[in-house]
Amino acid sequence: MMQNFEDVQKLGKDNMELAVKSFGTVSKGVQAIAVEVADYSKKSFEEGTAVAEKLFGAKTIDKAVEIQSTYFKSAYESYVAQATKIGELYADLAKEAYKPYEGVLGKLPAVK
Repeated sequence: MMQNFEDVQKLGKDNMELAVKSFGTVSKGVQAIAVEVADYSKKSFEEGTAVAEKLFGAKTIDKAVEIQSTYFKSAYESYVAQATKIGELYADLAKEAYKPYEGVLGKLPAVK
């Protein structure tokens, strides 16, 4: 009886350690993603403001269209690059959060 209680107690402690480790990993990953999003937002806003100033200074419609077209192309490329980077951060976060559980899940008996 005492042996079973100690086993359950050890299992509970091990599971708590895994959960804390996983939570720490998730916390760091989410923080990194938040920093990336904030940096991108700031950069995007600054670039948009600079383009607006250029547009107000444009002397002809052709120049305004050129400025706007260049900005849209640049903004789209920047967005795609950022979306790819954020996607990679999420994928890394999922992998890292799962790592503590790999050993435990590998010990479980196979379901037939």
